Amino acid sequence: MTSNKTIFLTGSAGFIGFHMSKLLLDLGFIVVGLDGMTDYYEVSLKKDRNKILEEYNNYKFYQGMLEDEKLLNEIFKKHDPSIIIHLAAQAGVRYSIENPKSYLKSNLIGTFNILEMSKKSKVDHLLISSTSSVYGSNKTMPFSENQKSDTPMSFYAATKKSNEVMSHSYSYIFEIPVTVFRFFTVYGPWGRPDMALYKFTKSILDDKEISIYNNGDMKRDFTYVSDIVKSISLLIEKIPNVVSKRFESVTNDSISDVAPWRLINIGNSKPTNLMDYVSELELCLGKKAKKKFLGMQMGDIKETFSDVRLLESLTKFKPNTNIKYGIKNFVNWYMDYYNER
Repeated sequence: MTSNKTIFLTGSAGFIGFHMSKLLLDLGFIVVGLDGMTDYYEVSLKKDRNKILEEYNNYKFYQGMLEDEKLLNEIFKKHDPSIIIHLAAQAGVRYSIENPKSYLKSNLIGTFNILEMSKKSKVDHLLISSTSSVYGSNKTMPFSENQKSDTPMSFYAATKKSNEVMSHSYSYIFEIPVTVFRFFTVYGPWGRPDMALYKFTKSILDDKEISIYNNGDMKRDFTYVSDIVKSISLLIEKIPNVVSKRFESVTNDSISDVAPWRLINIGNSKPTNLMDYVSELELCLGKKAKKKFLGMQMGDIKETFSDVRLLESLTKFKPNTNIKYGIKNFVNWYMDYYNER
């Protein structure tokens, strides 16, 4: 797939945003990136990601916040993007307990402004990131898009669920084609310092303890970042239609009965025990971790497991990177980036 279409991508210097931007640029899209370069984690990492993107002629970068309506208007007036991929958000479950207001500003007001821009500019397709955390206290595995998700267990998840609901209302009222994707525990090179794999790697190398929650009795549907961004790139052209214009039905579809709005899981669909994940990391590093076993942390959930039949039905692609390959790639990047070798 190649295109000279212009895509407005929020969070372009973030972990997933960087990989997404790079893939789209390689495919020939014009990418207009926006990132706040906030200090939630080391800004130098974001700047280094962005430096790589700025080597592309088809990349234009703006530093600013989603709450800045004036800046958004200027960007849309100048570039007139036909597609929006909205990845920017305040991330992190634990941080949302300590600093809920930052989630209110970034995730709710920021997304509202993106919805307003989508309405004004009549974009062809708005794609929005959500999270598997919205499944909350659900016990039925695997998590499928048609399950209820009314019991989020963190404020982070609550803001993401709110984004889903807000986008549906705009999709219905203004007939904006919207695809929302729920990510399952993304990991890989250029990952964020607040993510488990990054923290574990740093602590093991520094001979410090790693915190293992729920005494290690946790399972996660670890999904490699390249599988995430490939899935999104394939979904760009899978534009939901209003009911009257639908010509074919899709198995297990989550598409709205009243709006051109669809919800899609993106996960590896192979839950891995947390202790197996740690063991694989120890093998890659050639070093044992000092483990500190703790109870379940507030807002966390015990297990995630994605049903990705809808993704596969729409794109003919299913995330399949195993943790052995994924963790090795992360460790190689970490060693190179921080000169640990």
